[in-house]
Amino acid sequence: MTDTDYMNLALIEAKKALKLKEIPIGAILVYQNSIIASAHNLCESLPDATAHAEILAIKKAAKTLHNWRLTGSTLYVTIEPCPMCAGAIINSRISRVVYGSANAQYGTTNALYPIKSFSKWDTGITIISGIEEIKCRELMNCFFNETR
Repeated sequence: MTDTDYMNLALIEAKKALKLKEIPIGAILVYQNSIIASAHNLCESLPDATAHAEILAIKKAAKTLHNWRLTGSTLYVTIEPCPMCAGAIINSRISRVVYGSANAQYGTTNALYPIKSFSKWDTGITIISGIEEIKCRELMNCFFNETR
């Protein structure tokens, strides 16, 4: 499967969040060409401020692999990760992050708090952006236009 294929699966997860009136962000975690976790935002449903798609996917993946170190894995997420999720990505040793649309307010790859700027942590994380960007952004715009 390609990055686009996996991002489209993350979009399916994001649409699940939208149906629950959650901010529509979806995540897929892939290890050795297999999906080991998928999740979508559940902050309102749980209620839990940490129930972001990325955090939930990381927890599921660690449980699946029986290891908190997710070295060699790729996280696909529809929206650029926030600082909390970036911390979890770094701490879980995810090797690659692929996201759809930028998060101008809370983004951590190119915006306010770039992961790459944490040089003393030597994250070595590969970051790819813009995969299915329009679809990811439109889903977020749809949510915020309807709710706010």
